[in-house]
Amino acid sequence: MTCEHPAGPRSIALVGPQGAGKSTLFDALMAAAGEPVRRPRADRGEARGEARSEIRLGHCAFMGERWSILDCAGSIEFAFETEAALTAVDLAVVVVEPSAARLGALEPLMRSLEAHRLPHLVFVNKIDQLDGSFDALLHALQGASARRIAPRQLPMRAGDAVIGYVDVVTGRAFRYGERDAAQPIELPEALRDDERKAHEELTEALADQDDALLEKILEDVEPGADELYAHISKDQSGDQIVEALIGQANRGHGVFRLWKALRHDAPPAAETARRRGLAGEGEGQPDEAPAVQIFKTAQGGRLCFGRVWRGVLRDGATLGQVGAGQGGGAGQVRVGGLYRFAGADQTRASEAQAGEVVALGRLEGVGAGDLLGGLAQDAAPFPRPPEPVYELAVAPKDRKDDVKLSTALTKLAQDDPSLSVEHRPETGETVMRGQGELHLSAAIERLAAVHNVEVAVATPSIAYKETIRRAVSQHGRLKRQTGGHGQFADVKIEVEPRPRGVGFAFLDKTVGGSVPKNFIPAVREAAEEAMRKGPLGYPVVDVAVTLVDGGFHSVDSSDMAFRAATKAAVAEALAKADPVLLEPVDHVVVSAPNAFTAAVQKLLSGRRGQIMGYHEKPGWPGWDDVEALAPEAELHDLIMELRSDTMGLGAYKRRFDHLSEARR
Repeated sequence: MTCEHPAGPRSIALVGPQGAGKSTLFDALMAAAGEPVRRPRADRGEARGEARSEIRLGHCAFMGERWSILDCAGSIEFAFETEAALTAVDLAVVVVEPSAARLGALEPLMRSLEAHRLPHLVFVNKIDQLDGSFDALLHALQGASARRIAPRQLPMRAGDAVIGYVDVVTGRAFRYGERDAAQPIELPEALRDDERKAHEELTEALADQDDALLEKILEDVEPGADELYAHISKDQSGDQIVEALIGQANRGHGVFRLWKALRHDAPPAAETARRRGLAGEGEGQPDEAPAVQIFKTAQGGRLCFGRVWRGVLRDGATLGQVGAGQGGGAGQVRVGGLYRFAGADQTRASEAQAGEVVALGRLEGVGAGDLLGGLAQDAAPFPRPPEPVYELAVAPKDRKDDVKLSTALTKLAQDDPSLSVEHRPETGETVMRGQGELHLSAAIERLAAVHNVEVAVATPSIAYKETIRRAVSQHGRLKRQTGGHGQFADVKIEVEPRPRGVGFAFLDKTVGGSVPKNFIPAVREAAEEAMRKGPLGYPVVDVAVTLVDGGFHSVDSSDMAFRAATKAAVAEALAKADPVLLEPVDHVVVSAPNAFTAAVQKLLSGRRGQIMGYHEKPGWPGWDDVEALAPEAELHDLIMELRSDTMGLGAYKRRFDHLSEARR
């Protein structure tokens, strides 16, 4: 069947909490469009790391219209990848389970959708497992959304089983059959009052956005179904309301009805381009220059996923590049292949039209967020990667893989900007930093499966320091005669503590040439070198070394002799000066709903945290920011316990604050 008013290719994203059934719905949508998909297979190396975190892209045509569908990971640890994908679509389908108790975790996602003004609807999956009343579910949904939730369907039950649905607009009832073959039946008498109430609430929600419709309602004029459908389409595509539909994706129930809603209510790509500031002057013209934004790279940058916003993109085209994203450079790139994912496998395409999401091959130096074609650098803002909250030290199991590991880690970080890698000279470790245990686990699996590098992991070492608590005077003397020129140096030093954070200082207070000026630099260098490892085995900080006197020999004294005498004197002085271990302390800000504020404070206190206070999170009514000072040694797995204590909603940021004496 051909659509009466084709909107051109459109793109949607399936988002929502982990376990809601997004991948199952993806498969069902593709199957309903005649494009059954093949799931990743472990025996082909397709299900290690990639399957848990990678976005799936599918292309299909439904009733004469072409669609790109993105199946996004549900774990909060891959939220950046999801947010990046949302920049490339016209509408998001928020897939949820029918449990009111689990819907609180939706709030950050709904806030992100609202901030981007991205139209979105809700698909309540697994409706046969409805936990409690549907009214309670809708109430919980409304609590997570700043937009008005507009239910389009009511579940129809027989005992505890959901056997069909009632269309809220028309009042017609449908019984589920095999593979979404829903059959119309007479509306059960027990549901008439519920349907009438839902119809009135839907009409009122639409009237909030239209004065003419409100006037009709006030005059007791009942709008017709076609009029309501038109208002729903306008308000949904304009991000004024959020439709809520129900179904059971694994049986195909509700999938055809969802497709119909997408066809009528998802805005066309041209409208989305205007909203994002990407519409060109010659919009819709056949010769309009192609423009693309990359939102994800894969396979070490060899494959780039992007949305075509304007024109027709052809294989082999050369595009100007603006480094607004992770690629960082300006210049020109040549498209070395266009790929769609229709059905079971990847297929090569000769061209892609505006509105399509496609994979582009062999784009050198291109990263997520980069704009290709005639786009201004300040167009299409792209999300910034979140700060890391979990880290692991990694090392190759085979030492011959050192260089190979370094290259592989660079490619992983290129494909995933929310993953970072750094070498820490203080501990000598290579540290992988990301969004949680699952995030880093998937990255480690990709190292093995894609880059053939096996790694050992460990908790990163803490960069402890040490200092002293009292001043000490020390005499250092070197006298050695072995034939010919000997070695002689004599130094008298004072070692004393300095205020925390001011660092090392060297002072020369000698008089009368007791230590010639040409040897003073050697004394200074030796004192600094002695600070690299103190009596407790760690670098020494916040110490002043003062050279107060000394002696020399006109023949046997040398830079080397004064270095040796000074190092020995400083080492002895530090050991006598009441050395103490210092640990890094971070300033931590934990964000969570205020219902969990007490739990957050208890969690931080239990990790030797000093609570500094809490206040409402700016722009997040009902949320608090709890500030604390906590030792870095206590924060390694904080994110896991925090998410466990806050239903997955808690998040935190941290930065180094100061060094403090370690508690024994």
